[in-house]
Amino acid sequence: MKLDWFLDSEKSVMKQRYILFRRAGVFCAEETATGKQTSLRTKDEAEAITLLNTKNEATRQPAMNLQIAQVYLQHADATMAQRTWQDVMDAMFPLKTGPTQARWQAAMRDKAFDLIRRRKLIETASEHFFQVLNSGTISTNMFLRRLHNFAVGMHSLPWPVLPKLKWPAVTHKEKRAITLDEHRRIIEREHNPEIRAYYQLLWHLGGAQTDIAELTAQDIDWKDRTVSYQRRKTGVPVIITFGAEAASVLESLPKFGQLFPRMARIKENHRAKMFIKRLKTVNITGISLHSYRYAWAERAKTVGMPERFAQQALGHSSKAFVRAYSKKAKVIVPSLEDYEVKIVPMTAAVA
Repeated sequence: MKLDWFLDSEKSVMKQRYILFRRAGVFCAEETATGKQTSLRTKDEAEAITLLNTKNEATRQPAMNLQIAQVYLQHADATMAQRTWQDVMDAMFPLKTGPTQARWQAAMRDKAFDLIRRRKLIETASEHFFQVLNSGTISTNMFLRRLHNFAVGMHSLPWPVLPKLKWPAVTHKEKRAITLDEHRRIIEREHNPEIRAYYQLLWHLGGAQTDIAELTAQDIDWKDRTVSYQRRKTGVPVIITFGAEAASVLESLPKFGQLFPRMARIKENHRAKMFIKRLKTVNITGISLHSYRYAWAERAKTVGMPERFAQQALGHSSKAFVRAYSKKAKVIVPSLEDYEVKIVPMTAAVA
C-alpha cells in the first residue's frame, strides 16, 4: 500500500514540468527537464504552491491559457479584456496638439492598421504585428511602436506583443542638404516674390517650413537685427541674428502682420507639393523643404559655429539632433602650426 502511494507520487512529480524548492527562505521553481531555476519571489508557502501550480497548468493546457487570463483580467478590469487597438489610437489622439495631432490622425488612417484595428489587445500575437509591418511602410513601423509602448505603459496590455529587440529596424531614406547652386537655381526660376522670399529666408534662417511661413513683422527686431519665434513642434524659443542678405529680403516683405500671408494660409503638405513642382522645372531631385535645415546646419558646422548656437538656431535642445543634421558637413582642420601663429600672439596680448 505504501509502495503504491510512493509510486503514484513519483509519477505525479515526473508529470510536473516545475517542482518547488526553497533557497535562503525564498521559494523557487525548477524546470525538471533543464534544471533551470526561477525565483517565485515569495516566502509564503501557500502562495508559492499556487504560483507553481499555475506554471504547471500553463504547460499542460496551453490552449486554455488565454481564456484563463481573460477571466482574471475581466475581474481585475472589466474594460481591459474588450479593449481594441482602435481604442488605443483614440486614447492617444487628445494627447497630441497642433501639426503633430494632424500627423497622428493621418498616420492612424494607414490601411496596414486595418489588420489589427478591431482586434482585442489581449488577443494580439506577434504574427499579427508582423503582418501589419510587412504590409506597411517605415511610418507604420514608427507609429505601431508608439501604440504598443503606450498600451504597455498604461497597463492596457499586460505583456509586450513584441520584445524590444525583435522589432524590425527603422531605416529611413537617405536625406541630404540643398546646395547653394541648387538654391540659386530655384530662386532664379521662382517668379512669385512672396514664394521666392520664403525660400531665401529658409536658406538664411534654417527654420522649419511652418515656423518661417508664420513669421510676422513683429518677430523682427531691426535694432538688434534678430528674428524671434517659438517653434511650433517643440515649443523651444529661437532668436537668430540676420545678416545683410537676409535683411534685404526682410525689407521687401510687409511691415505689419504676416510676412508670408499666402504661405501661412496653406498646409505643410501643400507647401511641400509646391516646392516639388518647382524642383521639376529646374531638374533637381532628392531634396525637400526640410533640406534647407540640413543645409543651414552643415554650413554652420563648416565655418566652425559653436554647437550651442546651432542648437538655438534650429530650435532643438538635443545636441544629437543637431549632429544628425550636420553629419555630412565637410570641415577642413587648419594646420596647427598656422593656428598657433594666430592664437598664441592673441593670447599673449590678452595676458
